[in-house]
Amino acid sequence: MKTIAVLPAGSVSDEAAKHFFRGEEINYKHHRLISDVFLSTVNGISDYSIIPIENTIEGSVSLHMDWLVHEVDIPIQAEWVYPSIQNLIGPQSELLDDAGQIDYSRITKVISHPVAIAQCLQFLRTKLPHAVTEHVSSTAEGVRIAKNNPNSGWAAIGTKTAAANEGLDVIASGITDHDNNYTRFLLVGSEPYKACQSKQVKTSILVTLPEDYPGALHQVLAAFAWRKINLSRIESRPTKKKLGNYYFFIDIDMALDSVLLPSAIQEIEAIGCHVRILGSYPSFSEYIK
Repeated sequence: MKTIAVLPAGSVSDEAAKHFFRGEEINYKHHRLISDVFLSTVNGISDYSIIPIENTIEGSVSLHMDWLVHEVDIPIQAEWVYPSIQNLIGPQSELLDDAGQIDYSRITKVISHPVAIAQCLQFLRTKLPHAVTEHVSSTAEGVRIAKNNPNSGWAAIGTKTAAANEGLDVIASGITDHDNNYTRFLLVGSEPYKACQSKQVKTSILVTLPEDYPGALHQVLAAFAWRKINLSRIESRPTKKKLGNYYFFIDIDMALDSVLLPSAIQEIEAIGCHVRILGSYPSFSEYIK
């Protein structure tokens, strides 16, 4: 039986994990912090870690990217996309007015992960402009905190699974700013993922440009362009070594063992770039129903 490290039970990560591995017998190890999720696999406690890396509304999750790049060296083995459906959760009986309707003025604080809060700003501005927001390490933790503080006027943003786990009510469902809200998850670990097959294979690399080389980024992109290799994502992040130094996180719609990609990487290295392979893996780019 495989052991998989993931954020707390009831979080979107937990739901996405159980969706992706449905039908398989898995031992899930839940952790409060993303650092503990990573370190569980680094230290051999789990076979894989599940990392939310990108969201439709908020873009990249910078903290998780930095851990993947700076703190650990474990390859990406698969990726998939899962819908992030956020809900306002709390003790409904404490929030009803005399007519039996939700009185949003009774909610004084909304607790959740910062990415989830950012996904629901329109709802918060419209319904809860008076309420303060508090950031915690996961949506599931926010729901737990709301449960443990009854009669406080505290609510949380999270999943229906988390609400059921903690015995709280869904006060308002589907409160994200856009219906098309999806999160991209990475499966990282040392063992290749073989449970499902995908026609789409991606490769992720990290490119650090040589210093004092005008036009280096242009040459990097040209190495892919003239070979007609599609890049689905390119993002710069600071190397944290020197102000103004950046690495480029590049997702490539091609397997590493294809004919063209190795030669493109060799061309990039020939101009003095450092290339780190983060993984070549099956990509389940559509929500698996």
